[in-house]
Amino acid sequence: MHSTIVRATSRSATIVHAAFSGERGPRPAPGSTKSVATALADAAATPGFRGELGEVVSAGAGRLLLGLGKRDELHTADLRTAGAKLVRAAERMRIGSLRLDLAAALGDAGHDLRTAGRAIGEGIAIGDWRVDAFDGAATNRAPRSGRLAVDAAEDHLRAGLERGLALGASVNYARGLAATPPNICTPAWVAQEARKLARRTGMSCRVIGYADAKRLGMGGLVNVGRASANKPCLVILEHKPRSAKGRDRIALVGKTLTYDTGGYSLKVNNGMKGMKYDKCGGTAVLGAMHAIANAKLPVHVTAFLPAAENMVAGDAYRPDDIITMHNGVSVEVTNTDAEGRLVLADALSYAIRSLKPTAVVDLATLTGGVVVALGSFSAGYFCNDPALRGRVEGAAERSGERVWQLPLWREHREFMRSTHADIVNSNAKREAHPIQGAAFLSYFVDEGMPWAHIDIAGVSAVDSPGDIYVTGPTGYGVRLLFDLVAE
Repeated sequence: MHSTIVRATSRSATIVHAAFSGERGPRPAPGSTKSVATALADAAATPGFRGELGEVVSAGAGRLLLGLGKRDELHTADLRTAGAKLVRAAERMRIGSLRLDLAAALGDAGHDLRTAGRAIGEGIAIGDWRVDAFDGAATNRAPRSGRLAVDAAEDHLRAGLERGLALGASVNYARGLAATPPNICTPAWVAQEARKLARRTGMSCRVIGYADAKRLGMGGLVNVGRASANKPCLVILEHKPRSAKGRDRIALVGKTLTYDTGGYSLKVNNGMKGMKYDKCGGTAVLGAMHAIANAKLPVHVTAFLPAAENMVAGDAYRPDDIITMHNGVSVEVTNTDAEGRLVLADALSYAIRSLKPTAVVDLATLTGGVVVALGSFSAGYFCNDPALRGRVEGAAERSGERVWQLPLWREHREFMRSTHADIVNSNAKREAHPIQGAAFLSYFVDEGMPWAHIDIAGVSAVDSPGDIYVTGPTGYGVRLLFDLVAE
């Protein structure tokens, strides 16, 4: 892992050329000398090198060959993988500067160079990250390498690369927050980090504390967090540049459970391990705001982060309690481990009534049911507005962060009805389990308000390393939300 990655030009940069599998050898860029062509051909003939995706081999002094797989099977997502494998190879080879000479190869393969450059940049930045902030005196990990400078030889590829590196940095910012353990990352710590981000980027930040949340009738947030010594709060971060165009006011809401024991519906059989990642909706929203502000997008965007710990104590909320939410809806608590929807509901209601947004999107690690349905391959999402649906799916396509729409029908809403209150927070039946959370939340979204709910429970973290991500949080949602706002 490098200390920093920057988009910068260096005269001593190692030049990266493309090689496709199943082809005789790479085509040198126009103007290349015969000796360069010979060196590339010799490198392509290196025993064991087949040009498979992400393979890297030296092509002599100051040059590398990067395998991109089969030319006609190369997709944008593959370029992220190639970027991640390239940066790891550069670290192994102790290379401090790279210059991508890939434009001709990518153009011949039919790729838009800005899009391709962005994907490679994202892969380089995201693939270079690891959780090392808490390494101690007994660590067996190698220290970080120095700075890596990355550039591209062609203008459009360079512009895309710069955007990709910046977005990757925002993803890694979110991952760092998500990986922070619960003895450090409390609701107050989240508020502190949001204030730091606001100061660095020119955004504004305010925090609704526990007492004010009670005064405002936020029964979900207050009851979920009241048993913790670290009291809950609602963090509000606003990006409202003078350049903001049009009437769009976008609200992003992220579930930020800094730890979830399950409450009195206690998580058992090691089910509590890893619950520091129950804040990944909120950390992704913070990462998106980091990207939006740094890119100076001319859009008015406000983030709402309901931050709480779900703990067990003498004054914890219980199954059978009936609580009244911010918008006046009464909820019978049937399961204290269905707490995320309670804090999210208050934040949705407050965001809609205070901001009067033109669209609201929430992100949450909400249900295990969505993991059963979609695995780690896609987030599940729900949307009540055709125009917003198109924007979400377009952003998913551009960012590579997949979503799959699930239904939300009148029958699902009725399924959440309570005998003793307006609604229950969880139906005892496991039917339509990933949809129950969305059905519950729909009671806190005003009729006619364009709303999308994205359940990221299956995609927020990985438990083993892959081509791009190391074990831990993925930062899913940062790029998706950025692209949604940018459009």
